Amino acid sequence: MATISFEFDASTFGALRLAPNEFAREMRIAAAVQWYAQGVVSQGKAAELAALTRAEFLEELYRRKVPACQVTGEELADEIHGA
Repeated sequence: MATISFEFDASTFGALRLAPNEFAREMRIAAAVQWYAQGVVSQGKAAELAALTRAEFLEELYRRKVPACQVTGEELADEIHGA
């Protein structure tokens, strides 16, 4: 497993009212949600990146108001009509 480290001023954690470990967890989840919303990664991969179960990741999507279904209306219509 690879490790990535970032340096932040200690005041950053106080401003966000998060302990360093909570901040790191939030960064993982936020990145995974963003990449999923952009269509860069699948739900399963995003959950893995966020260190969450798929059900927990779906709850995060709901909490952050990000659609869990990444299919557009046009894609769905094409699928229904067999295009």
